[in-house]
Amino acid sequence: MEPSINQEQLKNVIKTALVEVLEERQDLLYDAIEDAIEDVAFARAIEEGESTELVEREEIFKLFEGKS
Repeated sequence: MEPSINQEQLKNVIKTALVEVLEERQDLLYDAIEDAIEDVAFARAIEEGESTELVEREEIFKLFEGKS
């Protein structure tokens, strides 16, 4: 007969494993938070860009080159 684990035990094992991973690899959590913040910023920039007037491609490249 195989050993069985109930749902509550499985939940506790998963919680414990997750806590250990996050304690040992905090960089994973930081990277995930950083990615989420960047995604929000990109979404806001896109929304803002959709409500502004269009600019010619050449004008953008002039700005990059420092020629206004």
